[in-house]
Amino acid sequence: MTGPVLYVSFPGTARQALEFYAEVFGGDLELHTFEEFSRTDGPPEAIAHGILSGGPVSLFGSDAAPGEVPVHIEGAMLSLLGSAEPEMLHRWFDRLAEGGTVLDPLASTPWGSVDGQVVDRHGLRWLVGYEPAP
Repeated sequence: MTGPVLYVSFPGTARQALEFYAEVFGGDLELHTFEEFSRTDGPPEAIAHGILSGGPVSLFGSDAAPGEVPVHIEGAMLSLLGSAEPEMLHRWFDRLAEGGTVLDPLASTPWGSVDGQVVDRHGLRWLVGYEPAP
């Protein structure tokens, strides 16, 4: 890794969430269970450590153990501004919106860019956008 990577504690949905992000963005997904890590503070099949890497988005995640607070993001979002061609950004936005909540549709803005915001079904907030070609 060359920079910070978000590590998300999911409320028992790490497998589904990380598989979803792998479907949306591609990349390589590794999932390791509590049992594999000899952890006894949660169900054996719970995810103790998951890694999505090798694609345009890298994420780490796990299932929150009892007493740990699961993901709840306020005042921050994951930015995909200019991170791919416009067609791909529209596809990502649409996929992230499936089962989630569109806060601001991906559309032209008064300042000339195209952007939008969505909270996906797993609780992560995304800012997606680009500068249109002249």
